[in-house]
Amino acid sequence: MKNGSQHYLSPDEIAAALDTAPQDLRNYIQNLNSQINRLSEIGLSLTKEKNMDQLLETILLEAKRITNADGGTLYMMTDDQRLKFEIMMTDSMDFHMGGTSGKEIPYYPVKLFGEDGKPNNSMNVAYVGLTGETVNLEDAYEAEGFDFTGTKMFDQKTGYRSKSFLTVPLKNHQDEIIGVLQLLNATDPRSGETTRFTKEVQKLVEGLAGQAAVVITNKNLIRDLEVLFESFIKLIASAIDAKSPYTGGHCERVPAITIMLAKAVNDMTEGPMSDVHFTEEEMYELRIAAWLHDCGKVTTPEYVVDKSTKLETIYDRVETVKTRFEILVRDAEIKSLKAQLRVEKNTALSVENKKKQLRTIKQNYKSTTAQIRDDFEFIAVCNVGGEFMSQELMERVINIATKYKWKDNNVVKPILDENELYNLQIARGTLTHEERKTINDHIVQTINMLNQLPYPKHLQRVPEYAGGHHEKLDGTGYPLGLTKDEMSVQARIMAIADIFEALTAQDRPYKKGKTLSQAMRILGFMRNDAHIDPDLFDVFVNQKIYMDYAKKFMDESQIDEIQA
Repeated sequence: MKNGSQHYLSPDEIAAALDTAPQDLRNYIQNLNSQINRLSEIGLSLTKEKNMDQLLETILLEAKRITNADGGTLYMMTDDQRLKFEIMMTDSMDFHMGGTSGKEIPYYPVKLFGEDGKPNNSMNVAYVGLTGETVNLEDAYEAEGFDFTGTKMFDQKTGYRSKSFLTVPLKNHQDEIIGVLQLLNATDPRSGETTRFTKEVQKLVEGLAGQAAVVITNKNLIRDLEVLFESFIKLIASAIDAKSPYTGGHCERVPAITIMLAKAVNDMTEGPMSDVHFTEEEMYELRIAAWLHDCGKVTTPEYVVDKSTKLETIYDRVETVKTRFEILVRDAEIKSLKAQLRVEKNTALSVENKKKQLRTIKQNYKSTTAQIRDDFEFIAVCNVGGEFMSQELMERVINIATKYKWKDNNVVKPILDENELYNLQIARGTLTHEERKTINDHIVQTINMLNQLPYPKHLQRVPEYAGGHHEKLDGTGYPLGLTKDEMSVQARIMAIADIFEALTAQDRPYKKGKTLSQAMRILGFMRNDAHIDPDLFDVFVNQKIYMDYAKKFMDESQIDEIQA
């Protein structure tokens, strides 16, 4: 095909030309073609690699292979414009640090600028990091313009001879230098002698460096986005916890239990859960869901979330009720004093009768006020809430509300209004049926909020996992009334995590945190009642997840012996 004055050979023409070419030329072309194909393959493999240490090491190893170099070092640019040692290798010295070696590199990062702020152009690596130019040196000892004092000292100590150097910048798609690749001592494969890095291999390494820089940048960008995403999620969770002093830490502790239990499931080699295995992406998805499981609480009114007593709204109305009872005591005192005054003024009564009537009036006053105060103390105790309020106690509240009246600007009113009476008869805890419905509605809000987000493929089930932690295996949970077969294993894991955290938490308004034995006994009842997954509960018990969690998050006073 012709394009202007240029003529491009077809594949058949290339093949014909190769057939008549000298053997050395054919070998050269075939080798070059092989290297180009290898670069394509390595580019594909780099995009698939998820582990950054392995990725960087693959880049260095491939560069060494292309150039047949004895050694190499990979540097990455830091935020403060220095070149950090990531991997160092020298085959002839059996030397490997950084990367996948597990050995930390003890050297300080290379400074690009001196103390005076001037560019550090005397160092080969720094020069490349500053200018973005490739430096190809046949012999470092004879190189002009660069200081290899440190290299020569190293050689004197080890007996090594550092000679040829190829130093290539890693530039991303915005032409920013993100690292430097340095190769040492190219070796002639036939003679084994150290030789120079040819222009041809330099171009191949520059091509590899370009590919590597783009891949590294993309990986870092994805990592940074994930860090930002997860940080934002944790920010939301911490805001929810901070919204109420009574649930502080809940959104942090539930993910901890969730992941503990999920990891234990992954480790199972026998039993019903041995066939379940979560990939790294699925574990990440579950962790995100756990952090977001209560995000709907941002819509729940504070006075409901923070309701620590039955009469609490913006403030605890028991103080208002107390004032009314004090008015009753005051009125009783006024009534008593007036009665005493009438007796004193009654001249028709004998001294003895006066004393007798005054004594009776005072006794009635004492018994009346004592009863008033006792009834208020009872109301104050009922206001605190608890695990259970009997019908007998509820009836006494009703009797008190019926028995007493008080005057408000000459208007006679019951001592307890309808709302106060309704709240004081709450059987469990401090929330009315309507308030509990408002609290429970947070899960609906959670699902609605999470369903609006545009998730990548590996996070698409976050709403399901986060929204299913109040479902029960028998279908009596909320908000959807799902049964076991309709719930994912992840949602069932989160259900156990949420319940166990709630049972053992010490920051709830009307109860103390349960001990381990109490919490596990309640979970056992819930397993028997088909509220939680029995197989997951067995993993939770047998792998002692409860104890691992207790040591990290529970008070020592709560950690007691679990009966088998």
